Amino acid sequence: MNILTKLLAGAALMTAAHSAFAGETLDRVMEKKAMVVATNSSWPPQSFLNDNNEMVGFDIDVSREIGKRLGVDVSFQTPDWATLTGGRWQGRYDVGVGSVTPTKARAQVIDFAGIYYYSPYVYVVHKDSSAKTVADLNGKVIGVETATTSEDFIRRQLEIDAPGLPPVEYKLEPGEIRTFADSMLPFDDLRLGDGVRLDAVIAPEQTAKNAIKNGYPLRILEDGYAFREPLVVIDEKTDPDWTKKVGEIISEMKKDGTLAALTTKWYGKDYSTD
Repeated sequence: MNILTKLLAGAALMTAAHSAFAGETLDRVMEKKAMVVATNSSWPPQSFLNDNNEMVGFDIDVSREIGKRLGVDVSFQTPDWATLTGGRWQGRYDVGVGSVTPTKARAQVIDFAGIYYYSPYVYVVHKDSSAKTVADLNGKVIGVETATTSEDFIRRQLEIDAPGLPPVEYKLEPGEIRTFADSMLPFDDLRLGDGVRLDAVIAPEQTAKNAIKNGYPLRILEDGYAFREPLVVIDEKTDPDWTKKVGEIISEMKKDGTLAALTTKWYGKDYSTD
């Protein structure tokens, strides 16, 4: 009987410990009335610093709306991309809102709270380029942001972890792949001229259009998308209750038209439709 009592007591302690661990992030955020968001600082129009050194952009507005619906204040941290998507945050951030693609590799280290919009990836060339189709880029120098789905795509390693999406088609055989530390650096090289440093860049349509809007002498190939990716809000693999709560808020924002309004505000088009 004594052994049975000890076993039951041990099981109870394990259950209690699991319950406390499961609500760690949710409890912390609600008790402090504050949420720390990991995002980017140089990815317009998703998230960037304006002339007043303030964080603005689509992902920033989404973060603040999530905070508003939770009834908490929001602050931002801007770790490098590998840290943002690599998990093991050790409580430094509560949630990641950085237009992250759900891949099978990332699913091993972070949780996906929910898809909040979709991003078509496009092929971008200098305005003086003679390229008309993807086939015209075969053997050329292609620029991508490092540790992103654009790099996975050009290396034929992209595995999106979302149901219902068609398989990725690889049509391009690059001659050389050049990687860059942030999303705008490939465009900075491409703007120097056709073939000067790069022949093309693969990037989200929203980012490419924003660069063109801001005077970059570029154009998007009209030969179809490279691929269409879902983007998710992410969090650390420690608190399923928190993941569920954030996911519910994302669903509400989609249903009531908030995400449609925010994508249209920043991108001129509704990218939230499933």
